[in-house]
Amino acid sequence: MAEIPYHKARKRFGQNFLHDHGVIQRIIRSIHPKAGDRIVEIGPGQGALTELLLDDAGQLDVVELDRDLIPTLKLRFGLNPEFRIHEGDALKFDFSSLRKEDEMLRLVGNLPYNISTPLIFHLLEFQGLIHDMYFMLQKEVVERLAAQPGEKHYGRLGIMAQYYCKIDNLFVVGPGCFKPAPKVDSAIVRLEPYKTIPYPADDVKLLERIVREAFQQRRKTMRNTLKKLISADELTELGIDPVSRPETVTLPEFVSIANYLHKKAADKR
Repeated sequence: MAEIPYHKARKRFGQNFLHDHGVIQRIIRSIHPKAGDRIVEIGPGQGALTELLLDDAGQLDVVELDRDLIPTLKLRFGLNPEFRIHEGDALKFDFSSLRKEDEMLRLVGNLPYNISTPLIFHLLEFQGLIHDMYFMLQKEVVERLAAQPGEKHYGRLGIMAQYYCKIDNLFVVGPGCFKPAPKVDSAIVRLEPYKTIPYPADDVKLLERIVREAFQQRRKTMRNTLKKLISADELTELGIDPVSRPETVTLPEFVSIANYLHKKAADKR
């Protein structure tokens, strides 16, 4: 194998390169890539996961923003015609362009902490094309994704991710598994988009607005955070206590508010 050129991790790209072989193997076992899988790796870095993903799936697309890492990836994997590099920003990337016919994508990535939340919202726009996603994220972000009503980390990110996906918090990865070592723990999360949304909203954008406004002042009551959209009496009619706080309101209840307001607006037209 060609020697990997030295590359200093860049703070502006949020780079922390995974080097612990035991953790790498555990991640690969969790993903369980199979021949023919359409896997897309976001931010392959120096290729810690790339080699094993490519070996097991037989094909791999990678999206990498740091152009200085491209030569390293080409040196290691470029002779394989089934390895494809897409230089660009994953936050702006059109992941539907990687799909062939009715293939479902499997996304994998060690995501930079500084863009993980907006990137997940971007990826959820393609949820109909995605079979599953396995990401290394800051532990707190994974806790937010998987949080349930009443828990400390429950909020907008978790509600909207859970609207689209089944979420499993798999395992924690310590700072020592990276170079340079981050100051916080990381965790591996699996997101599996639903084939059929369990609690469908008539207008998802309206649902997003309601959840966003509710959690802008999460310590206030639902009556106060949503007073411009819905009255306390209307909340009560929907079975939602108007003095409850947003962090105790379930996803189905947020959907019921959105669908009620959507119908109310439609009836006025």
